Amino acid sequence: MKLITILFLCSRLLLSLAEEETTQKIDCNDEDVFHAVDAALKKYNAGNQSGNQFVLYRVMEGTKMVGSDTFYSFKYQIKEGNCPVQSGLTWQDCDYKDAEEAATGECTATVGKSETNIFYVVTQTCNITPDNGPVLTAQYSCKGCVHPIPPDSPELESVLKHAVKHFNVHTTYPHFFVLKEVKAAQRQVVAGLKYEITYSVVQTNCSTKQFLFLSPVCKSLEDGDVWKCRDIAFVDIDQKISDFSQNCNIYSGKFLTHPLPAKCPGCPSTIPVDSPELTEPLGHAIKKVNLENNHISYFKIDKVKKVTSQVVAGMRYFIEFIARETNCLKADNMELGPDCEVKSSGDGLSCNADVYIRPWENKVQQTVKCEEIHVRLTNTCEYKGRLLGTESAPGSKAESSHLAQ
Repeated sequence: MKLITILFLCSRLLLSLAEEETTQKIDCNDEDVFHAVDAALKKYNAGNQSGNQFVLYRVMEGTKMVGSDTFYSFKYQIKEGNCPVQSGLTWQDCDYKDAEEAATGECTATVGKSETNIFYVVTQTCNITPDNGPVLTAQYSCKGCVHPIPPDSPELESVLKHAVKHFNVHTTYPHFFVLKEVKAAQRQVVAGLKYEITYSVVQTNCSTKQFLFLSPVCKSLEDGDVWKCRDIAFVDIDQKISDFSQNCNIYSGKFLTHPLPAKCPGCPSTIPVDSPELTEPLGHAIKKVNLENNHISYFKIDKVKKVTSQVVAGMRYFIEFIARETNCLKADNMELGPDCEVKSSGDGLSCNADVYIRPWENKVQQTVKCEEIHVRLTNTCEYKGRLLGTESAPGSKAESSHLAQ
């Protein structure tokens, strides 16, 4: 198809924000950017009942914000194609309509990518200019989707105040901590509001022996300890926090081994990697791994590296583990069985799992993120293996034509 080299023409590299953990610099060769724009354009075309589909012309600018969900915010230009919206074709199958007759448009969209690699349109506004006539504006907003929130948004103030107070109450530090910086935040409407915030707190000059509570006179120390936290807060319709969980890790400072109290109710605690308590959450985690990757073989957990648990209206487990390919093929077996053995030369995955179990409701929620373990062969050649969740062979350029400038 003659458009294959210009479907994803970019006018410049996509912009980025400064924070290393919340945003990343991306360009037009990022395959996920293509999927995000594809989702946005398909959403716009699906909203039209008549006329022709629009085809991507170029991506103009945008940012990528990384949290539990990844958000792509960008502008892109489109041109009217020669395929009717009712044709059953996608915009990639269409050519541009003749320039003198074609409508053009510019869209601003925010697209989220979930932990299960699903792309969904959060908001989108498109201004369409017909070949003759006034500009038409189409708007879309997904009320139940996860929405990114600016780190300096006033709506975060009450949740952050609660978070800092919770941290100070549940640590054994001899000093109080104050908010240092909000890294990322997102919101979702779920019978109220669910907030997820990533932020840091820093040690102050106020001793817990001198003050009963955090006071406005407490000032952060330049060389004070810094903790990074990720909180989830549920705010009910009365604007009260009905449920709250906090997971913090020391980032920098003098006391890098200083732990949260072991007997702190609701605080994360480390448990042995060989604890029988892990049988159920590990089972859920590896089942999720095998369900979401398209490898021909089943994987099984080969090594558990670290585990923390937290009491949050149930039990929540944060698990780091290594999974390796077994000799059991998915085509021959209904599920991973006890007879499946790890292959000595098989592929490996480094995984982080978050497993939430509420046994009295028979409810389990789990998210697992894995990265391939790169194996260096004895002939010094590096083998990268198959990308998790794709069909591309090592070094394949199969997708590059879609992204050519």
